Amino acid sequence: MGEKAPPGGRAQTRARAVLRPLSLRLWRFTIEGLENLPTEGPAIICPNHVSFLDSAFTMIHVGRSISFVGKAEYMDSWKTRRLFPMLGMIPIDRSGGSRSESALAAAEEVLARGELFGIFPEGTRSRDGMLYKGHTGAARLALRTGAPLIPVGIVGTREIQPPDTLMPKLRRPVTLRFGAPIDTSRHATGGIDRLALRTLTDELMFEIRELTGQEYRNVYATRRAENLPTETGAIATGQMDGPQELFAP
Repeated sequence: MGEKAPPGGRAQTRARAVLRPLSLRLWRFTIEGLENLPTEGPAIICPNHVSFLDSAFTMIHVGRSISFVGKAEYMDSWKTRRLFPMLGMIPIDRSGGSRSESALAAAEEVLARGELFGIFPEGTRSRDGMLYKGHTGAARLALRTGAPLIPVGIVGTREIQPPDTLMPKLRRPVTLRFGAPIDTSRHATGGIDRLALRTLTDELMFEIRELTGQEYRNVYATRRAENLPTETGAIATGQMDGPQELFAP
């Protein structure tokens, strides 16, 4: 049974009205390029991912309701199983296959309503602060729906709340940079071409790197990614994602 896309974010709108002014008191925000975000209609928001706070800060300051994918494990806890879906989270079983496909269908439903959908192309948090190779789920979704990809660079959240820490540090600076929309129409050939998916994803990761200044690793992020050898340099076409690889890390 497929995941159902959460309703249009009334709870998120109410939460944003409270949390945005509170966040501005607790941290020093710089928001750049917000004019690149469409004021109406669908778009796919694609930030880098270095902290648990990334999705929260994006939802608070983007100014529109946005649904993010989140790991299905959040549904196992009584503290988050109701709250996160109310705020727009679509749970994703990261084992891939048909479960990832159901999350993709729920994302399409969000975009069909003319709303924003958020996805971290790296699939999971970068544990060393570097930028990792992107999965092709965002590009696949863009080609299916025609929605533009919006690269987002988030800087400072890792210093506020690094991986495996419970309490965020206050009064620290954080920057959200929204890049220019990536037009996917030149790749829309009537089918989903794997080379086009990888090319578009690499373009997206290049734009994110320009926004963050992160060092790039040409491998997928994992919980043990800090132990992997660094491969820096150009973001270029490489090994194709497998057919089950949509949102899974």
